[in-house]
Amino acid sequence: MSLIMILQLMIVLGALWVGSRYGSLALGAISGIGLALLVFGFGMKPGSPPTDVIYIIIAAVTCAGIMQASGGMDWLIQIAEKMLRKHPDRITFLAPLCTFFLTVLVGTGHVVYTLMPIICDIALKKGIRPERPCGVASIASQVGITCSPIAAAVVAFVSISNANGFDVSIPGVLMISIPACVCGLMAAAAASYHRGLDLDKDPKFQARLKDPAQYDYIYGSSATTLDKEIPTEAKRAVFIFIGALAVIVFFAIFQNALPTYDTMRAIKGAEPLNITPALSVTADQLVKAKIHVDGMTETFQKPLAMNLVIQIVMITAAALMIIFCKAAPKKAVSGPVWQSGMVAVVAIYGIAWLADTYFSNYLSEMQVMLADIVKQYPWSIALVFFLVSVLINSQGAVVVAMLPLAYSLGIAGPVLLGVLPSVYGYFFIPNYPSDIATVNFDRSGTTVIGKYLLNHSFMMPGLICVFTSTIVAYVLSMIIY
Repeated sequence: MSLIMILQLMIVLGALWVGSRYGSLALGAISGIGLALLVFGFGMKPGSPPTDVIYIIIAAVTCAGIMQASGGMDWLIQIAEKMLRKHPDRITFLAPLCTFFLTVLVGTGHVVYTLMPIICDIALKKGIRPERPCGVASIASQVGITCSPIAAAVVAFVSISNANGFDVSIPGVLMISIPACVCGLMAAAAASYHRGLDLDKDPKFQARLKDPAQYDYIYGSSATTLDKEIPTEAKRAVFIFIGALAVIVFFAIFQNALPTYDTMRAIKGAEPLNITPALSVTADQLVKAKIHVDGMTETFQKPLAMNLVIQIVMITAAALMIIFCKAAPKKAVSGPVWQSGMVAVVAIYGIAWLADTYFSNYLSEMQVMLADIVKQYPWSIALVFFLVSVLINSQGAVVVAMLPLAYSLGIAGPVLLGVLPSVYGYFFIPNYPSDIATVNFDRSGTTVIGKYLLNHSFMMPGLICVFTSTIVAYVLSMIIY
């Protein structure tokens, strides 16, 4: 590894580290500084921005944002709250399942902000230490991203895998990731069930209760959505959204039902076409220029790509909700789901473009350096995914940035599917919005970011969940594929 290569890698890591300190849009924007230094300062050839993934995110969060504007999200939260209040003694197990499946349904973990105060309220009323359900529920809200049919991480995994010869569908990914992640979450919930001191034995909590103002703050209010009247249009929007997901899953399973189009491809082994003694053209160049030459290119029927299917279905569903569910587009734009989704677009745009620029320029060097390791221990790529995720607060960005490199190293598709849960590592440093919000929602003060930063309430459930999920997913993938 040359000094220049190391210096350029430090620029990439430095841009990610500085961006993570500022958070939000800064992750993508500051990645642009790193990209500019590599391209203009070192003359590196720029990589390709992940436009397909970005378009899918825009379509999905637009649809989810419109559903939120119609009031549909309130209905989903209300259903979850009814179940949690019906079984308050099991909240440490039920709360993460609720936040997990909300994320699976909507494709973003930012839908849990309304539910988290309710989880804390139920725990307090039952005398359960809120840290126990809140910590694992926050983890679950992010774990669900690799289990959602419209999440960027899943769609990107499928499209990149198909391009690299691993013919896997969205349902094929979900049949591995969903049971694996549920197992991981239940393991984390079991470890959290008796975590910390009970409230009646916690001296810090009991000392706070002696202050009347603190007592009133902790027990004087109740967070609930049960008193909110849900209009018919909101329920209709949820049915439209679920119907759209069903259509996407249907086409992912039965791709023969999709329309097909003539597509040109290069014939393998075709000799370059000599136009002049000084100019020859390869079959791949002809395909790129959309020029057919017998013996070099051929035409075949290709079904509509799933990334386009998702975009068409999501945008159509959003339009139906606007027309039939009284969903105001302006309200959707100002809502947290749409705004957080657009932040993710900018983050993935900058981060993935920066990473692709670096790795595409040093692909051969990376193959030489890592080939022996990944040959003997292909599962070790999970550690790479996890460490990159600690720096990048986006599972979709980790998949887009690192999966092509993993395939170029010769790692088999089933192995990469097995380690997919390892792309979630940004709980390690507790600066993600859902974790910070959870700390603020816990009125008891038991859910904390520790004095030494890493001794926080999300570390233990996060590590257990990711470790268990990855092992289960790896075993399932090896059995099935």
